[in-house]
Amino acid sequence: MNSNTNPNHNIKCSVTNCAHHCATNHCTLNEIKVGCCGDSNPKCCASTECASFQLQSR
Repeated sequence: MNSNTNPNHNIKCSVTNCAHHCATNHCTLNEIKVGCCGDSNPKCCASTECASFQLQSR
């Protein structure tokens, strides 16, 4: 797993309960995978998701 202190400034993120979230509102992964939420032809943001999301353990 990677450290949450090394932000990737190319990936902005506001999901604070993700294990890859950095306090500067960036992701710490080198790359992410974006997927669809049911609709294979999304037309709005709500139809997509970050498939790299992992729930932060507390």
